[in-house]
Amino acid sequence: MVKDTEKIVEYEKFLHEKLEPDLKNVWDLREKIYEETSDYMKLKNYIQLIKSNELKELKTMVDLGSNFYAQAKIPDTTYIYVNVGFGFHVQLTLDEAIKYIDRKEKLLQRKSDQYTQDISKINAHIKLALTEIMNLQKAEEQPLRDDLFL
Repeated sequence: MVKDTEKIVEYEKFLHEKLEPDLKNVWDLREKIYEETSDYMKLKNYIQLIKSNELKELKTMVDLGSNFYAQAKIPDTTYIYVNVGFGFHVQLTLDEAIKYIDRKEKLLQRKSDQYTQDISKINAHIKLALTEIMNLQKAEEQPLRDDLFL
């Protein structure tokens, strides 16, 4: 009985101190990937809008952060600056930008798929731990019967 109680405490500790924080961490990483994918999809849609309407110049609102927008005028839409990470922005033509975005979206999708698999594994471990805790609790509740076969 004492060993079962100790095992229950160990499983609960593992569940709350390891599995749940890991699940939250991987979930947050996947959410960041989804946000980044969404940003690239928006950029791709803007580029396609510029190309389909053959816009040579553009007036738009630019997000400066925290949903604070400023009006901007783009005199030439031939080139666009794309953030490629680590604070670097590369000047690309619209066609080059679309190719880059397509490759980036594939990479982000692979990362997202990996995080989804990791989330599934952690959820399976959580379910296993909860099942084991439940089994140990049931074993504690059942009295031992020595006279069963007398």
